[in-house]
Amino acid sequence: MFAIVTAGQSAIGRALVVGLAQAGYDLAFTHLGAAEAADDLVARVEALGRRARAWESDVGDEAAVTAFHAEAAAWAGEAPDVLVNNAGIQTWAGLLDLRAEDWDRVMRTNLRGCFLNTQAAGRAMVAAGKGGSIVNLGSGCNKLAFPKLVDYTASKGGIEQFTKSAAVELGPHGIRVNCVAPGAIATERTAAEAGDYSATWSRVTPLRRVGLPQDIAGPVVFLCSDAASFITGQTIWVDGGVFSQAQWPYDV
Repeated sequence: MFAIVTAGQSAIGRALVVGLAQAGYDLAFTHLGAAEAADDLVARVEALGRRARAWESDVGDEAAVTAFHAEAAAWAGEAPDVLVNNAGIQTWAGLLDLRAEDWDRVMRTNLRGCFLNTQAAGRAMVAAGKGGSIVNLGSGCNKLAFPKLVDYTASKGGIEQFTKSAAVELGPHGIRVNCVAPGAIATERTAAEAGDYSATWSRVTPLRRVGLPQDIAGPVVFLCSDAASFITGQTIWVDGGVFSQAQWPYDV
């Protein structure tokens, strides 16, 4: 079995790559300017008895995406069984201060990148005639507006609707498309957002902890498995319950 993961070198990406390798997949993954981390991840996969290879590739560049998917399929000797669209960036700015170039950069990576990689993998899966599973990484921003994350929120909302459209179009080919929407996840990036990110979000999360990257990998691997063979077009919330809570003005 063969899986592709974008931004495999990120904190969540590493957990996804390792989780899929443990499930029996060979892995092709992308990175940007993180060759050392990518090499380390390849070694981790190979230690699990699976094959892996990393490509430096910009998910928002159509020519680069096309070349990556062609080279990855040639390396694997088959079309992918799985694609996970994990690449994503964000900027911090309110609506009135957000620069157009930052909006374009976030949309290019998050939404355009999801589209380009889904299209490339989808074409290969259809041509191979063996079906497949595509999982897109969303966010709590799929559902709620986050302060000073205008472009990120718009991109993640777009990914959720794109997931539904892709599921409807690719379903007749046996290709399932779903979205996994994380809540507060402890990563290198989120640790830099606040002085005590884990404690801050644990207080407002019903399970009273933040998530870890491996908490995301489990549901993704499930959605790629035969156990999820009748699930498509759905968003799975992996958030410890935090986005199921209403704002409540009374003491409880």
